[in-house]
Amino acid sequence: MAEPTAFGWIDFEVSSAPEWHRAQVIRLARTLGYRIIWPDERSLLPVADQAREAGADIVILPAPDHLAPTDLTRTMDFVDVEVVRPRLTFARWRPIGARR
Repeated sequence: MAEPTAFGWIDFEVSSAPEWHRAQVIRLARTLGYRIIWPDERSLLPVADQAREAGADIVILPAPDHLAPTDLTRTMDFVDVEVVRPRLTFARWRPIGARR
């Protein structure tokens, strides 16, 4: 069975300490049992599209402000979202009546 993957996302316009945020995202991914993958820095695609293209199982953010609410909603169409601080989990949207 393939190891589940987490897509690490840091908004560098928001982050005051990107290396620290990166370390936090990596630590949470390991704690949750995920292999971390990072976006292509040259990509102009939204995080939801990048995570879907990468085949990620979840997206991990250092803090809620690293993803706009509209981007969070769109991302939850494809994957779960985990936040390091405060520790939050946003489950992906599932159609009514869908089985897990």
